[in-house]
Amino acid sequence: MAGQVFFTEETMKFLRGLKKNNDREWFEARRDVYERALKAPMLAFVEAINAKLVEFAPEHVRPANKITMRIYRDTRFSKNKAPYKTQLPAWWARRGMEKTSGGGYYMHINPQEVLVAAGVYMPEREQLLKIRTWMAENHAAYRKLLKTAMKGHGLSLSGDDALTRMPKGFAAEHPADELLRAKNWGVSVRLPAELALQPTLLSEVVKRMKAATPVVEALNGAILAGVDEREGRPRKALF
Repeated sequence: MAGQVFFTEETMKFLRGLKKNNDREWFEARRDVYERALKAPMLAFVEAINAKLVEFAPEHVRPANKITMRIYRDTRFSKNKAPYKTQLPAWWARRGMEKTSGGGYYMHINPQEVLVAAGVYMPEREQLLKIRTWMAENHAAYRKLLKTAMKGHGLSLSGDDALTRMPKGFAAEHPADELLRAKNWGVSVRLPAELALQPTLLSEVVKRMKAATPVVEALNGAILAGVDEREGRPRKALF
């Protein structure tokens, strides 16, 4: 059975125009187009992904309006005062970690690409230490998870931003070298923008999310530090 087409050329035309005219006057004059060709189909697309995530990542399922990120940029602390994002982004946080930087799934669509990513991005200080401490002991098992996730799915390591030196408290010659110096952990893939207009979009995105799920679960397990959130009992080891 053919898949559903969520986005159209009108979606891409709007995003291209927004990139050239990123101001409120231009946007408000075309708000009806935004609501019809961008916001509504994005919510429907997120709902469709949610229906798939129930099978392999139910802790990341929330209402579509909570997962779909706002089109409005936060310009308070940015030199770039453009008011709107020029892509359609969504972030599937783990339940209970919505306001932190726990492991999750991210994707966006714009006229240049369809980006799918999974992992931990810019974790808080406490989470950062927990992940690094876990990596120091489980780096071999984590590397195996990465290898399996990347095999055959076009996924590659996310985040090339890393410390130049080993963080304090870890041996300079530690075998987990690059994993300990990292600031972000996970995998990502950039797919052709044309995919956004195809009926295979949903299956291609979900396929990458599913492949990356063991990586996301391992990272969240490190952050959650061994306690069952529901009953307060010790969590079984991941490996």
